[in-house]
Amino acid sequence: MVDDVKKTVKRAVAKVDKVHESSWFERAARAGFAVNGLLHVLIGVLAISVALGVGADEADPGGALRAVAQTPGGIVLIWVLAAGLAALSLWMLLEAVLEHLLPRDWKRGLIMLAKALAYGALAVPAVTIGLGGRVDTDSDVREVSTFLVQSPLGIAALIAAGAGVVAVGGFFIAKGVRRTFLDDIRTPRGDLGKAVIVLGTVGYIAKGVALIAVGVLLVITAVTVDPSEAGGFDEAFRSVAELPLGAIMLILVALGLIVYGLYCFVRARRSNI
Repeated sequence: MVDDVKKTVKRAVAKVDKVHESSWFERAARAGFAVNGLLHVLIGVLAISVALGVGADEADPGGALRAVAQTPGGIVLIWVLAAGLAALSLWMLLEAVLEHLLPRDWKRGLIMLAKALAYGALAVPAVTIGLGGRVDTDSDVREVSTFLVQSPLGIAALIAAGAGVVAVGGFFIAKGVRRTFLDDIRTPRGDLGKAVIVLGTVGYIAKGVALIAVGVLLVITAVTVDPSEAGGFDEAFRSVAELPLGAIMLILVALGLIVYGLYCFVRARRSNI
C-alpha cells in the first residue's frame, strides 16, 4: 500500500516536473517578467505625475492596471497581463517545490516561494479589473490597519508587517548595490552588458527605497494608532512629495522604478529560469 502511494507520488511529481521544464511554460513565465516591467514603468510614470501635482490616479499596481484597462482593447490586455503574472507565479512555485524544497534546500526554496506569492498577488488585481471589479490598494491597507490597531496583538502584527516590508526593501537595495541580480540573468557582453548592469543597479535600489517608504508608513500607523497614515505605494509616494524637496526625491525614485521596469524587460529575455 505504502509502496503504491510512493510510486503514484513519484509519477505525479515526474509529470509536474515535465510540465515545469516545458518550453511553452518557460516562455509564459518569461512573459510574466515583461508584464512586471510594464507595471513598474507605468507606476513610475504615475509617481512622476504625483510629484508634479497632476496625478489623479493611484501610483501603484492597481493604478497602472486601470491605466491599461482604459486603453483601446485594454481589458483584453489586462487578461494577457494577468495570465503572464499567474504563469510566472506558478512557475516559481513549482521551482520552489521541485528544485529546492523537495531536495531540502529550504532557504532557496522559501525565497522562491515568497517570490511566487508576490507575483501571484500582482495577478489578483489584474483578474479583479478584468472581471469589472474595482481595486483600491490604499483603501484596502487602511481597512486592514483599522482592524489591527484595535488590539495590542494587531498593533504588534502591523509593526512586524511594516518591519518585514522594510527588510524586503533593504534586500532590494543590497541586491542592487552588490549586483547579485546578475546571478539571475545571462549578462550580454560589451556596452549592452554595461547598460544592463546600470539598469539593474539603479532599478533595484529605487524599488528598495519605495518598499522601505511603504514599510515605514505601516510602522508609523502602528505606533501612532492612526490608520489614516497607512497605505501602499501611492500613499508612500504622496507622503514623500510633501517633504522638503520631496517632489525632486519622488521623481528620482519614479525614474528608478521606470529603470527597474526596463531591467525586467531584459530579464524576460535573458533570465536564467
